[in-house]
Parts: sequence; C-alpha cells; structure tokens
Amino acid sequence: MRPDLLKMKEVALIYLDRSGGLQKFVDDCKQYNDSKQSYAVYRFIISINPSDIAELDAALGNQILHKPMKAAQIFQSVCFIAIKTLSLIEQLQTEAQINIVLKPTHLPSLPSYVLSLCEFPLDYISQRFYMSEGIVIAMGTVTKYTQGARFLCSEETCPFSEGFNYIRVHIPGATESATVRNDFVCSLCASPLREDMKFRVLGDKQLVEMIDAKALSAFQGYSNNKPHFRIQSFTVFLRDELSNKMKIGNKYRFIGIPACIQNCSQFTVCIEVNSIQLCSPEGTSGISENFKYLLSLTSSSCWRFTAMLATIFASQVVPPGTYNTLKLSILLSLVQTCDRDRETADYLDLLIVTSDTLIADRLLNYSVCLVARGIRHPASNDIFPTVSKDKHGTGTANIQACSALLATGGICFIGDLLSHKKDKLELLQSVLESRTTTVFIPGKKYGEDVDQQVILPIQTSFWTFVDEDLSSKKYVQKDNTLIGKLDLSSIAANLIDAFGLLIHCNELSCQPALPLLDHIMKKAIDAEDEHYTIAQQFRTQDYEELIVFAKNLHVELSSEAERLIHGYYLASRRVRTDSIHGTKLSTSALKILVSLAKAHTKLSLRKKVLEEDVLIAVLLFESSLTLKHGASVFCVAPNAVFPFDLSDEVTLQQRDVYLMQCHQQLLQFIATYGPGTHVTTSEE
Repeated sequence: MRPDLLKMKEVALIYLDRSGGLQKFVDDCKQYNDSKQSYAVYRFIISINPSDIAELDAALGNQILHKPMKAAQIFQSVCFIAIKTLSLIEQLQTEAQINIVLKPTHLPSLPSYVLSLCEFPLDYISQRFYMSEGIVIAMGTVTKYTQGARFLCSEETCPFSEGFNYIRVHIPGATESATVRNDFVCSLCASPLREDMKFRVLGDKQLVEMIDAKALSAFQGYSNNKPHFRIQSFTVFLRDELSNKMKIGNKYRFIGIPACIQNCSQFTVCIEVNSIQLCSPEGTSGISENFKYLLSLTSSSCWRFTAMLATIFASQVVPPGTYNTLKLSILLSLVQTCDRDRETADYLDLLIVTSDTLIADRLLNYSVCLVARGIRHPASNDIFPTVSKDKHGTGTANIQACSALLATGGICFIGDLLSHKKDKLELLQSVLESRTTTVFIPGKKYGEDVDQQVILPIQTSFWTFVDEDLSSKKYVQKDNTLIGKLDLSSIAANLIDAFGLLIHCNELSCQPALPLLDHIMKKAIDAEDEHYTIAQQFRTQDYEELIVFAKNLHVELSSEAERLIHGYYLASRRVRTDSIHGTKLSTSALKILVSLAKAHTKLSLRKKVLEEDVLIAVLLFESSLTLKHGASVFCVAPNAVFPFDLSDEVTLQQRDVYLMQCHQQLLQFIATYGPGTHVTTSEE
C-alpha cells in the first residue's frame, strides 16, 4: 500500500475516534447486525469537519474538499477493517458492500467554494463540494431510486456467480440507468451480469427546483438600476434522510455536488444536495441618524413618531401629507412581516377602495419593494400553487410555488381585486381565513396508486385595491341606510371580512384632479421647497433599514393594553350583534386588533404595547368595521387617525389632544357596553 494512502487511512481513523464518529459508526453497525438480515449495501453517514481534518492531515482535507469520491473510498476501507476486526456485522462479506456518505459540516469561506447560477463560468464537472443558496419555487413528490444493487455472473461455473463481488451503488449525479442496467459483463469471464432482485436496496428521492434570491427582483415590478442578469432555476436532488426537509417558498443554504444530467437531447445542471440549512434572516444593527433624530424630537408623545413616518413616507411617488391613513397601514403591515419560519406569525391584509387607482397602485408597488420577500403578482400567473408534470421526464407531480409562496414571510400585492375571476377570489377568501391552501394531486394522472392532498401554509400578507368608480358603473348601487357603509356589492361580503383592514382613500377628493401630476411638477420646478427637502432627507434605504429593525423587535402586551383590547372587543361585539344576523365581528377580529397594536409598537421602536398603541389599532379597526357594516354607537370619524394636516408642532399637538379625547371616548364606550369589563379611567 502506498505510504501516503496508509497515512490518510490512519488520520481518518484518528478523526473518527476524536470526533465521536467511531462510536456512532459502531452503533449503526449494531442495528444492522441485530436485524440478522443480509443486505447488498450497508449505508453509513459520516459527519466531517473539513477544518479539523485539514489540521490533522492537509492531504486528506484536500481529498475531502476536492475529491470527495476518493475520500469516501478511504473511509470505506477504514470502516471495512473496523467491522472485520471488531466483528461488528457478521453478514458483511466484501468491502464493496459498504456505502459511505460524507457530510461536511461547512466549507471554507472562499469564493471558489460558492456556486451561483448568476455567475459564469459554471463548474459542474469537477465532482466536488460547493456551497449555494436559493429559494424553493417547485417541489416534486417523493419517489424511489436504487440506492444499491447486487449483480451475479450469469455463467454458473464462474466464481463470481455467487457472493457479493459485483455491487453497484448510487454516486452523486448518477442516473438510475448508471446504477442498474442489463449490459454489465463479468470481468473474469466476460459473461453478462444479472441483477439479484432480492438484494436491491431502495431509497427516497425528491426533486426540488430553486432560484437565486436575486431573481426575486424580477417579481417586484421595479428596476433598481443594477446590471441585468439572467434568471435561471436549477434542480437539486434530495435523497433519503433529506427528503421533505425543504418547504416551498423558503430560502435555504446547502452543500452539494453539481452534476450534468442528460435527459433525451437536453443537458441539465443539477446539484446532489449533501446537507441543508434554513437561511436565517438578515437583520440590521439600527436605524439611520435622521430617524434617530426624528425619534428624539417626537419622544414627548407615543403617537408623533409614527405620524411623521406616515406623513413623509413614499414622497418619491405621492405628495407628502396625502393618503396618511393608508401609508400608516402599509407601514404597520410591513413591520408585521416575518422572515422566520413561524406558524403563529401575525399578518395584516389590506383592501383599499379608491377612486384614483394610479396613485394607489404606485404607492403599493413602491412599498412592496421595501421588504426582501415583497412580490408584485403578475396578472398572467397563478396566485396559489398549481400542479404540473415533472420536466425531467419522470412523470411525477410537481408543485409550483406561484406568487403567494414566493412571498413567504413578506407581502403579496395582487393588484386590482376585480381583475381576478370568481373562483380565484373564493380561493383567496379561503386562504385568508385559514392561512393554508390545499393542492390536489390525482394519482392516475401522475402514476400513483392513490390521490394525494398536500396542505401548504401561506405565510404572507396580501394587498389589493378596488376601483371605486369602476365598481359603481359596473354594478347597480343599492339604497344604503347604514351610515358610513361603503357600497361594495361587487365583492362578496365574506371576502371583505377576510381582509384585516378595509381602507377608503378619499383624502384627495377636494384637491386637484391630478394630484400626482401636480406633485411631480412642483418637485421639478421648486425642488428646494421646504416640504420636499424634509421628505428627501429620509431615503428609501432608510425606510428599508427601519422596517428590518422594527419587525425583528420582540414586543409584549402590557396588562393595561390587554384589558383595553378585550374590553373594546366585547363591547363592540355586543353593539354589533342582532337577533337575525348574529354578530358582525369576524372570528379573527381579536387577533387583528392585537396584530395592529403590536405593529404600532414596533413602528414606534418600543418593546411594550401601551394603551396609546391600542387606541390607534382600535381607530383603524373601527373605521374598517364602519366601512364594512356601517357606524355603531362608538362612532369614529372617517379620518380619525389623521384628523389634521400635520405641518408643524401646533398641528401635532392638536392631533395629540384629539387622540386623547378619542381615548376617553373609548373608555366610556367600554364602561357602558363592555359586560363585566373594568378599565381604569384617567379620573381613577
């Protein structure tokens, strides 16, 4: 044996002993031995730390990183000797029966170990480990593949007509035909080999399609003036213990070996995944100096900072000081997005009714780009997952992510609500109510014995708008006796209730007919105007950093805030209940109120929900209820959150006084109509 090879085997044994891998290997052998069953292939997973290996022996470390197939053979030899020396598996006969799968814990943080399909040239023939990351956009069902097989010589007099001399195992990048075929011949007598089907070992296989995270900018509907690049999806193979370890829409970092697979006349670059890790969200250390200064200036009131944020927000696309209620709602929805994979996340869905869809569309399109997973839904695509046949020729079902799953942890802006067909709107209502969608896979169509139903979580907030004028032309308006209720007969009532907030944008009704044009012209003519220079101090990037910082704050409800929310909910439920139709409050009303209060706390950059936060949540929610069902005893103005144009310190003070009066009105409402609810008033 070559001295260098002998040394690498010694180092491999030393590493297994020091890292605890040898004890795990012995335990795995015991399970095989206790089964008393003879296998063609015995599969072992060995976790490898390349840094520790390289410290023991640089040559072996180099083999693992750049020639993992040869490194696996070294560990295979070591494991075979250990099994025979310690009599760990009595049924084992040959070294070829051992299948070693090396799983590196990490790779060096160097550019040469990172594989990106956005960069060229692509190295898919070196058969070594690379690190990559991407977002899952499609996923196939789990199928079987041949993990290992035993072949025998067809010539009975040949010594290789029995035993375990010819063992075929799957290697990364190999197709099924590379492992199992009928044209293998005996190396001793040149007779054809035949497979012993009793010893075929099957494993699980799943095909997943991914895209680079940079490709999401193509779904955000804007150009960020960066160089154009080619968007290409790539296929990864998940095998055995890695099957079903990925979820559609999530972003993963993984280590794998790229390979080029031929399917008919096409060549496809695929990656055989070795290990998977869910990408942790990227946070920010803080907010810009301008926002810090603004926060200090408005520290005297719990309402002023968020009011100023809304006033100057999106001044690039809409006039400052307009659509303040909508802009505040957008910011609240943005800070409630969650990058982490959580089933109990808070969502804030917005339905906007406006007569000027141009401004609403521009504002929402601008805002959706402020989060990494903000998706502008293309009208030609599907909002929710669909099923198609796998493009690799297997004939199995392939679930496509579509817009809602691509926006996981972010915002899905679906444009004009009335542009979608009735069946899509019914599906949207179901998703808003349950936060899940069900994909039906007919077994007969996709080669399965039984039909399947796959339930997928929808972890995103939805934004949409409705053209108020178009709705009134298309449908006959009814005489409405309820004060404050909008005529939305074009939309199903249950769908309207499914949205967290219904917002009526009527702030520009008394302003010029083309306020957006007026805004653009004023900026172009007098860019030094104080109203615009103040807004320009807060860049889009500042808002992006603010949203990332705010949404990662962990907030808690104070006991006073919790009592106020429950008091309002019970009182409102009582006054909005009649004997014929029952209560008009949806089952999710309490959850929406808590979500709004927490969102306002986050946007205020605080960690404890106060009564002031609950008041803003109640005013927004009550305004939405009024638009849906008409006014109640607790009557709020249409623009209760922004009753004045905020231009100076005086108007901010007037707004504070107004909101304090609303707070007293809320306490009186709860005391009168809240059954058994006690909320401390200012007099007490």
